[in-house]
Amino acid sequence: MSLALTKSLSELTDTDRDTFWRDGCLVVKNALSPIELAALQNEFNGWVAESRQHDKPWGEIADGRPRFDLEPGHSAERPALRRVNSPTEISAAYDQVMAESRIPALVADLIGPNVKFHHAKINSKLPAAATQVKWHQDFPFTPHSNDDLVTALIFVDDVTAENGPLEVLPGSHKGPLYDLWHDGRFTGAVSTLLESEMKARSIQCVGPAGSVCFMHTRLLHGSAPNRSQQARTLFICVYSAEDAIPLSPNPLPSSHEGRIVHGQRTGRVRCVANELLLPQLPKTASFFGQQAVSYDG
Repeated sequence: MSLALTKSLSELTDTDRDTFWRDGCLVVKNALSPIELAALQNEFNGWVAESRQHDKPWGEIADGRPRFDLEPGHSAERPALRRVNSPTEISAAYDQVMAESRIPALVADLIGPNVKFHHAKINSKLPAAATQVKWHQDFPFTPHSNDDLVTALIFVDDVTAENGPLEVLPGSHKGPLYDLWHDGRFTGAVSTLLESEMKARSIQCVGPAGSVCFMHTRLLHGSAPNRSQQARTLFICVYSAEDAIPLSPNPLPSSHEGRIVHGQRTGRVRCVANELLLPQLPKTASFFGQQAVSYDG
């Protein structure tokens, strides 16, 4: 089953907002202009070409970890660039989409009016990529004083049922926060038993390039490997309400963190009751290293 697309919109309708708060996610097509989309695609294609010259993660972000992460098995003949950390710092095209496209206004329509940027990354599954995302919620990675956080997953490529689309459990953002620590280890994922149950009730978020999926920070989700010869690249921007204050360090620190992208800065703090274990910051180029820790409970 796949999540249906809304019509092309300059702003969201009451029905769209109701859908988001009911399901925890909303897919909107034509969120980017053709020029914006082409700029993202061209930039990423250039990084893939550059990756052919490397045999290990390279570049550097603010905390010293690599900016570009490679899937095991990467080679010049079969490039497998799977992550670009904080791309807005090195690309005017990605920075423009994050801060000045329709995306911030649409986010404000859900949690606004005042919205700030938290972090961004690119997750890519090139043809026949083995990378998968184990099931989890985002909030335990980025806990805040309230949970008005939205992840905008922008489709840089067409996303189909075969190339490893986002899979979500509708309505799970209204449920509990699940533990990502198991036997004293931070796995970045729910247990395999819970994951199997969630997959059985999940839906896929698919659509043409230029679409965006807005996902609530508490929504349970994951994704399977790319089983096709068509790339699946997502530009992922995390936004919060301006009055949501981080409770742990940013797992992807950036010079752009805290930037107001819609509305204004008020200096107010809003708190809601949540209880969870603080996350462990990643030590490798991406959280895929954390999710490599297995847990079968």
